[in-house]
Amino acid sequence: MEAYTDFAELYDLFMEDTPYSEWCEIFCSILKEYDIEDGLVAELGCGTGTMTKLMAERGFDLIGIDSSIEMLEIARAKEERTDILYLLQDMREFELYGTVRSIISVCDSMNYILTEEELKTVFSLVNNYLDPGGIFLFDMNTPYKYREVLGEEVFAENLPSASFIWENDFDEETGINQYDVTFFKQHENGWYRKFEETHLQRCYEMEQVISLLKESGLKFERAFDLDTGDELKETTQRVCFVAREKDKADILQKNKKQEE
Repeated sequence: MEAYTDFAELYDLFMEDTPYSEWCEIFCSILKEYDIEDGLVAELGCGTGTMTKLMAERGFDLIGIDSSIEMLEIARAKEERTDILYLLQDMREFELYGTVRSIISVCDSMNYILTEEELKTVFSLVNNYLDPGGIFLFDMNTPYKYREVLGEEVFAENLPSASFIWENDFDEETGINQYDVTFFKQHENGWYRKFEETHLQRCYEMEQVISLLKESGLKFERAFDLDTGDELKETTQRVCFVAREKDKADILQKNKKQEE
């Protein structure tokens, strides 16, 4: 899970075209469907806090969780608000002080969980820390994206102050995609510093994710194409899952009926 160390200082630069605002609108709209318009929201894999900040601006109280101290330092440094709580934790064993109304995760953070057992652990922790009926929103890269879009492709970008080369190696048998990324950052003296990072992500089929959600005690509600907001297609690259806490909600409903 250790990644985004040297790259942390360049992350926002290379992610500037990521539609965080659009994702925030979609997430807030979904939460509103479940009467969630305020209260505590935790973000897993919050990175430099872009989505965290947007959700906070919509009136939610945010907890940002990430395993990279470098990413969290940037999130804190650029954050004008002082009421966002950032926690240095691995999502596979995160701990909260109590339950929250929603837990979210964007930018394929869940694909960094490399085994079904560990993904189920994350889902179980989510279920544990959600309020009764709380909502879990997260996205994942699809098998189509790994096989047909990333595959063995090489991507490069040259910006005024930095450049990168991004090489992919997808293993169909294991479902693991290895990203080997080389960065060149320009310094004040005109020289460039080179550094490299390797990232691993796991490809999951829809049926696997839905099954693990159910095994973790969560109720799968629906899934859709996050890039378009439409129904899933064979060419969908980023799928958004909507799941709900049901066990605590069922207990409350049962107790309410008994009181009546």
